Amino acid sequence: MLEVQNLKTQIDTNDGIVKAVDGVSFTIEAGQTLGIVGESGSGKSVLAHSIMQLNPKPPAFYPEGKIMFEGKNLLELSEKNLRKIRGSEIAMIFQDPMSSLNPVFKIGAQLIEAIVTNEKMSKKQAKARAIELLKDVGIPDAERRLEDYPHQFSGGMRQRVLIAIALAGNPKLLIADEPTTALDVTIQAQILELLRKVQEKYGMAIILISHDLGVISQMADNVLVMYSGRIVEEGSVNDIFYRTSMPYTWSLLRSLPRLDGEKHERLINIEGQPPSLISPPQGCNFHPRCPFATEMCLKIDPALTERGEGHRVACILSEQEFAEKKAQIKAVEREGVL
Repeated sequence: MLEVQNLKTQIDTNDGIVKAVDGVSFTIEAGQTLGIVGESGSGKSVLAHSIMQLNPKPPAFYPEGKIMFEGKNLLELSEKNLRKIRGSEIAMIFQDPMSSLNPVFKIGAQLIEAIVTNEKMSKKQAKARAIELLKDVGIPDAERRLEDYPHQFSGGMRQRVLIAIALAGNPKLLIADEPTTALDVTIQAQILELLRKVQEKYGMAIILISHDLGVISQMADNVLVMYSGRIVEEGSVNDIFYRTSMPYTWSLLRSLPRLDGEKHERLINIEGQPPSLISPPQGCNFHPRCPFATEMCLKIDPALTERGEGHRVACILSEQEFAEKKAQIKAVEREGVL
């Protein structure tokens, strides 16, 4: 359904050219869920906006790459043709539901507008469709709530309204950018379950972007790990969570509490800060923060290499070297704790 090939998204600023997305490639099939994880500033949201062509041009530009959606390169389409695809074929849920909804218009007006824009139907038919969509996303008393304003909804309910608006055009691909940010864990679980149900009902593919690895582990079929605008590891959920061969992914996982962890195991933060996207370091971008870094890491910028079927890693360490260094670090930490 979607194939991104060597995409580079750059932003022209007063300080220099920001390489926000730097040579990213991936594919997603109909009905799949692709998870994209990484720290803040790793390029996840810029990548999502690139697919939707929402990055303002200028200052954003695309020096290389293709975004092929059902055989059409989105980078070559006019704004008029892009508008035919946005909403009706590719829809997006943004991070903050309050800033994504217009506070001075009723929920019904905003939902009906999205339906009429994407579907040829009368206002009466659009209202009936709006009520159906609100019911699909679990909003009770849907007909009455069409007359409410965004501030009359809780954060979780506003997120449900955004999902309903995204579904208004029966899209083939839904991009969910941090859809559970700022929601408590109970509401978060409800939103994730809702995404599963609407995916099953409408048969959509989903790109789920999050810094929360727990959310990704529950939802995704395949996972991309991004760092400094690049993919540093990709594979199935099992590959990423149980067979990771990338120090950055391993470091991310160690910063999460685990129910299956050993009693003396403590959470480890990743020291340092993500590198500048204007002037990244020589060699591997992660080497200034990597606990496994060697002198070779300062010289070699590793490409993604196969570590198994569908599992690719950007690291010069072999699986055996990675396992040995990981065991050494854990042994030192255990001695310190004990």
